[in-house]
Amino acid sequence: MDNWKTMIGRSLLPGAAASLSSTVALALCGKTDSGSLYGPTNAVSHWLYGDKAFEHDEPSMKYTLAGYAIHHASAMFWAAIFEQLAGKTLDRKNVKSTAAAAAVASAVACFVDYKMTPRRLQPGYEKRLSTGSVTLVYAAFAVGLAAGAMVNRRR
Repeated sequence: MDNWKTMIGRSLLPGAAASLSSTVALALCGKTDSGSLYGPTNAVSHWLYGDKAFEHDEPSMKYTLAGYAIHHASAMFWAAIFEQLAGKTLDRKNVKSTAAAAAVASAVACFVDYKMTPRRLQPGYEKRLSTGSVTLVYAAFAVGLAAGAMVNRRR
């Protein structure tokens, strides 16, 4: 039980950092690819609101808040898995091995999101972004995971 508490506690910072860094990438890439800072995050809310979420460009409580909440919850989920499976590697406090573990975790998340998840539950931002931008979002996600894990272990 204490191991689960530690893992969940250690996943909070990497999850939040991954969520924030990838949301910034979503916004910047969204502005470039589709002219909307909010469109990619809004698209995530398609889980709740269907295809209308893909077309909404403006910030809103309905689409943006729901999209961010879903994205953040997903980031926390992946951070918990990352901490559980890569914890010993992360405990070495080595930047290169932490970055590599985060890159692998992000690649696995991408694979699961697009190859193993039913289309209805895929992220949705791929409808608003180019393939290159989606890659940047997952790279930003990895940076957030790694940064959060490194900060955790400096304490």
